[in-house]
Amino acid sequence: MSAISSKFSFLFLALRAAAPARLGAALLVLTLAACSHVPLIGSGPAPAPSSPSTPAPADPVAPVVVPVVKAPPVPPKIGLALGGGAARGFAHIGVIQVLEENGIKVDLVAGTSAGSLVAALYASGMSGRELATLAETMDEGAITDWAFPTRGLIRGEALAKYVRDKTGGKNIEQMRIPLGVVATDLSDGSGSLFRRGDTGVAVRASSSVPAVFQPVRIGNRDYVDGGLVAPVPVRYARQMGAELVIAVDISSPPEEKPGTGAIPMLMQTFSIMGRSINNFELREADVLVRPKLDGVGSADFGARRRSIQAGREAAQAALSQLRARIAEKTR
Repeated sequence: MSAISSKFSFLFLALRAAAPARLGAALLVLTLAACSHVPLIGSGPAPAPSSPSTPAPADPVAPVVVPVVKAPPVPPKIGLALGGGAARGFAHIGVIQVLEENGIKVDLVAGTSAGSLVAALYASGMSGRELATLAETMDEGAITDWAFPTRGLIRGEALAKYVRDKTGGKNIEQMRIPLGVVATDLSDGSGSLFRRGDTGVAVRASSSVPAVFQPVRIGNRDYVDGGLVAPVPVRYARQMGAELVIAVDISSPPEEKPGTGAIPMLMQTFSIMGRSINNFELREADVLVRPKLDGVGSADFGARRRSIQAGREAAQAALSQLRARIAEKTR
């Protein structure tokens, strides 16, 4: 007899002894067991407990890679130092034009004498093109107010008024480009850098050639031409924060045959003195622009276009050196 038959015989005998009410349920269990060949509950060994499933190991956290963003290069702060030279100062305009045309941004400007006039106009917002137009229409009589020769032939107030009119009445500290104007303290010979106050008065002081212009009273001190201490104000541009200085030297060399009058002799003296000071001052410049102004005198207002062109040519010749110096100082 098979194992299944033995189970049926045993269960049948048990069911006969069971209560009739339980007979139906027992028969159902018996039928299921026979069809599925599954051991009945309570028969045979207990199934082994299933092992809990081991969770899959979590993926290791990948390190977060933060890209290194390099800061954009910072060019040096460029200062423009414009020197004195009276009517030769028109050459500064040509230099400014070339800088603008080549995208070289000037961050600050310092000026002495004629350079202070151009510096003030440029700092107020005038472009090189506008400066050239103004130069063409400029009447030197508008900046000359003769005085009884006591401390000077020219008072200088007309020059101060001209500067105020052309700069829109802006004070030095209100300029679009930071401006410094250099003058000489007559009492002790020290240089002064004006960074605030009336622009017209400061330019007048910076341009007051002794014996030609009257000294300018500011506060309780008298001031005269800044060229006595800084014909090209390189170190003052540094003082204002320039990291790269472009120096424009328009000074006149001493004449081989100076005139015999008082004014020619005075100008010859200034040329000799200015050359000695310039040799020291210009050493601190990163780039020197020296327009070729041979034959253009300090009072030669008729050579405006020639002077502007000379400034352009000198600036263009210095462009490659200037770009190299900017690249060296860019960080």
